[in-house]
Amino acid sequence: MGIITIKGCLLHRSAVRDQVVNLRCRCITKERKPIGRHILVLEVHPASSHCAEVQIIATLKKDKRKVCLDPEAPWVIRVLKNRREK
Repeated sequence: MGIITIKGCLLHRSAVRDQVVNLRCRCITKERKPIGRHILVLEVHPASSHCAEVQIIATLKKDKRKVCLDPEAPWVIRVLKNRREK
């Protein structure tokens, strides 16, 4: 019975830790150089209580790497506008 309780506590603790990790900004550095043609997927995370900044995360075509984009860069604004119009 004690082993089951310990396992349950560890699983609960792990789940809580995973939730806490996601409660902060993911973008520390932001790309300002134009990389528009290399973008496969674009994710926009609006500002929230967990992160005061808008976060724009691009997945690159070549290596599926995720890169944070500067939401104030002119080329990023154009890409977002073009995607909204489609």
